Amino acid sequence: MKKAIIFVIIVAFLFVTNNNAKAQDVLDGVYVKSHVSDRKPVPYQFLREADVMWSKTVWRKIDLREKINLPLYYPDDNPIGDRMSLIDLLMWGIKNQGLTAYSENGSDEFGSVMTMKDIEEKFGAKNEVQMIENIETGEMEEVVIEGTYNTKDVKQYLVKELWFFDKQRSVLEVRVVGICPIREYYKEDDEDQENVKYKKLFWIYFPEARKIFSNHEVFNPHNDAERRTFDDIFFKRMFSSYIVQESNTYNNRRIEDYTLGLEALLEAERIKEEIFNFEQDLWEY
Repeated sequence: MKKAIIFVIIVAFLFVTNNNAKAQDVLDGVYVKSHVSDRKPVPYQFLREADVMWSKTVWRKIDLREKINLPLYYPDDNPIGDRMSLIDLLMWGIKNQGLTAYSENGSDEFGSVMTMKDIEEKFGAKNEVQMIENIETGEMEEVVIEGTYNTKDVKQYLVKELWFFDKQRSVLEVRVVGICPIREYYKEDDEDQENVKYKKLFWIYFPEARKIFSNHEVFNPHNDAERRTFDDIFFKRMFSSYIVQESNTYNNRRIEDYTLGLEALLEAERIKEEIFNFEQDLWEY
């Protein structure tokens, strides 16, 4: 009897081991993808203060509903393999990789550090207290139900970047300083959803996030073998955006504070053209 039991256990163990081996041997493709996971961010060129002869700070808005920006928004539900949306990657980095989230404090985007609870409240996730009947005693008891949030509400990003001219290398460059997801939502009492609301959630110091960005791929609609990373998207300027603010004497007022509609878009183009013309005026042809 003991021999029969031992025999059954051995057969079951071999069966489970064989199934696990088969599952591990399955390769979803023709090669093992290791390039992205082993990548490191391209280091910035060394820069001295004395070499920066001109600089300007601008803030850009990225609308994820534009076609070129869709890889930053999808997948909007669950991650597909190692691929996830930009907001899900930021939340994952804050929870698991120690990525620091900052709360905007006036004109300082990196004024104070936010906790995960602060971020969830920004998302509108609030704990609720409900009266639920206790099965054992039959009495009603207060139970705290944790609030949930939906990362799909993030449909815009605000990007702070610095344009500068390096006279040592004679180049005009731009470096992203920070990135801020913007939540788009409606109030609970707005049944017709007529008045959309926007809320800045938190700021991320971009150089700190580059390590995470360089190890996570973004879908390339033109070539599955050439998967770009989030760091590639920002480093190579492979996104669509428009300027909403520039450094100025009016306490960094936004363009929408003094003009609207088509005039605001023209003002954004004027600022972009001004940066472009500065570099062109340095050279003789």
